[in-house]
Amino acid sequence: MKRLWTIIGVRDVAGSFHWYQSLLGLPRTSPAHTYFGQILDSDGTVLLCLHEWGGHDHPSLTSPVHATPGNGLLLFFRVDDFNAAVARARTLVTRFEEEPNLNPNTETQEFSLRDPDGYYVTINAMPAD
Repeated sequence: MKRLWTIIGVRDVAGSFHWYQSLLGLPRTSPAHTYFGQILDSDGTVLLCLHEWGGHDHPSLTSPVHATPGNGLLLFFRVDDFNAAVARARTLVTRFEEEPNLNPNTETQEFSLRDPDGYYVTINAMPAD
């Protein structure tokens, strides 16, 4: 099995950590470090890693000033509790980038919003079996 660990640069690891946990309906925990945290699914799968800007010498994570956060990146999460995710998301942002709608490509419901660092996040319903 192969897994991808997507890592994004953030200003406030703890704040973004709790934001993503709230969005995805995960139990509230704290990141392992002030500069790095992993958002984990209930089975321990890493869903997203959050890394403090400039926390280490990673060339692509030195500063959001050198590159616009999210340029060329779409964080796309598939969830099994879509309606609950919509309700949770409405408590986290004042507006959606894209209101809930049927995606003609996946034939499932989705919506999009921006995270606290400006990353574009899409939540998509798991297809019905």
